[in-house]
Amino acid sequence: MERPTRLFDFVRYQLAHHPLERAYGGRKDGNWAYLSTAEVIRQAEELSAGLLKLGVKPGDKIALAVYQNRPEWVVTDLAIQQIGAINVPVYPTISPSDYEYIFNDAAVKFCFVGSGDLYDKVNKAKANVASLEQIFTFEEQPGTTHWETLFTKDGVAEIAGMSEQVSPKDLATIIYTSGTTGEPKGVMLSHHNIVSNVMDVMELMPVHAGHKVLSFLPLCHIFERAALYAYTYLGVEIHFTGTDNLGGEDGDLRAVAPHFFTTVPRLLEKVYEKIYNKGLELTGVKKSLFFWALSLTNDFEYDKPYSGLAGLKRSIADKLIFSKWREALGGNVRGILTGAAPCPLKMAKVFSAAGIPIREGYGLTETSPGLAVGRYTPGGAMLGAVGPALRSVRLKIDSSDGVYGEGEGEVLAHGPNVMMGYYNKPEATAEVFKDIDGERWFRTGDVGRLLKGPGGEFFLQITDRKKELLKTSGGKYVAPAPIENKLKEDFLIEQVMVVGEQRKFVSAIILPAEEALHDWCNRHEVPWNGLADAINHPKVIAKYQSIIDKYNPNFSKIEQVKKFCLLPVTWEPVRADGTDAELTPTMKLKRRVIRDKYQEQIASIYSAS
Repeated sequence: MERPTRLFDFVRYQLAHHPLERAYGGRKDGNWAYLSTAEVIRQAEELSAGLLKLGVKPGDKIALAVYQNRPEWVVTDLAIQQIGAINVPVYPTISPSDYEYIFNDAAVKFCFVGSGDLYDKVNKAKANVASLEQIFTFEEQPGTTHWETLFTKDGVAEIAGMSEQVSPKDLATIIYTSGTTGEPKGVMLSHHNIVSNVMDVMELMPVHAGHKVLSFLPLCHIFERAALYAYTYLGVEIHFTGTDNLGGEDGDLRAVAPHFFTTVPRLLEKVYEKIYNKGLELTGVKKSLFFWALSLTNDFEYDKPYSGLAGLKRSIADKLIFSKWREALGGNVRGILTGAAPCPLKMAKVFSAAGIPIREGYGLTETSPGLAVGRYTPGGAMLGAVGPALRSVRLKIDSSDGVYGEGEGEVLAHGPNVMMGYYNKPEATAEVFKDIDGERWFRTGDVGRLLKGPGGEFFLQITDRKKELLKTSGGKYVAPAPIENKLKEDFLIEQVMVVGEQRKFVSAIILPAEEALHDWCNRHEVPWNGLADAINHPKVIAKYQSIIDKYNPNFSKIEQVKKFCLLPVTWEPVRADGTDAELTPTMKLKRRVIRDKYQEQIASIYSAS
């Protein structure tokens, strides 16, 4: 079979070139269960036939919602695509009102859901969605229709002919962006949009047929979904799991021993926090060795040679300390790709220095998603930059607004991966495109610059979100993200948001890392009666002031944090009580929500000035 041109071609390419008995796996009743390449194709054809019997036609919208990635998602995705229908994947954590809005906007006809409360949430929305005819469940639940009741061999012969009618330029999926403000927008991606990006990215992955990968980021997000298609093309075993099942002696990292996986920076930070806290628990020589080894990561640079005494030190640290970190991740990891949010420099240094290569990717749902990705080859990565542009992508820095630093501007992108537009929103679509010399360039909304890398190639560095730039009362622009990322390098800080819009100086809302702070208090004779009590202790406040003082010199005077407040709360992507969540599903800060929730605390910072 030739190279794929439609999304459903990837699994058939695998069947022709790398057929697997264990192509897609997930846990059932605690044990791993797998579908072969051929079985996935068979099930998808029978499900497609069942959908046709229900009256599904090309162009119909079918939604998918699961809490944890699973082989059933792959089968359903394939079944929808190959008959020309449109997959509308949705986050499991959104509210019934969000489902209602998305399903009405897209005119969703059917919905497939996983376990938990998903059926109840979608069913609640169904009463106000005229287009939604039926909900199918991947688990057998009383009063619901199990998805396997759709499977039929009758009509399978029609599938091949229908799939031939699907063009690479046809709409394949509508993905609703979570966004930090306003209503979600449906990003329309064609088969060609995503396929072109997958083919660019998969040639950079340090894996090949026979390797194993873990998949735990939600498949409703284009980052993990594009990775899924790349894995399928490469012929690697895909093991679906959840973020709660990764670590520990019985976790899936050890059980699967993957060669590769994608993640988000926050998960890396949590792994690092656990490693750091375990180091604090050590005593004597073991503790000294641990922190000595950790200190060696401070001057890490990609491709930097170490010889003589420096090389010997790193060899000892690797044997005694870093090898144990790799073992905790299964012992086989050849690379980790992080995306969806900026990766703190410290995370890239610490893990890469320990022989766990971290590379960063940058892109948006609107760009299918990749625009620039760090390579795993010599000269292919640079700390502080996300990487060179992908093979089919062109990048441009637009500094016409004149509010950025030298060489900075909004990042514009051009390539076959750029979306068709926003569904039902022609005005919003027009706003994000800019015509330059007759070419249509996508406006990312991110601020960045292009830096010359070690091999002469240009690397993209993202400096902030255009819409998130703060403007102080003195008229100075401040980018909050670099400040936040630097502060989060300290293990005592769980989350932070910089504030200062129309204020005379920059401040920060800080959420302490409770476990790490508890340990710090024990070691510094500060009584612990809970986080809410601890953040008012003078020693604790002084400690956080020392953290601010340590990092402030990294920034200009106007960017330096002058004051802060500590809050004994957590920020989550979903709230059980139905109130506005502080984070998007991809863990980005919802700045407006946070500002509204903590306006009194923010006001108190400035009222005392």
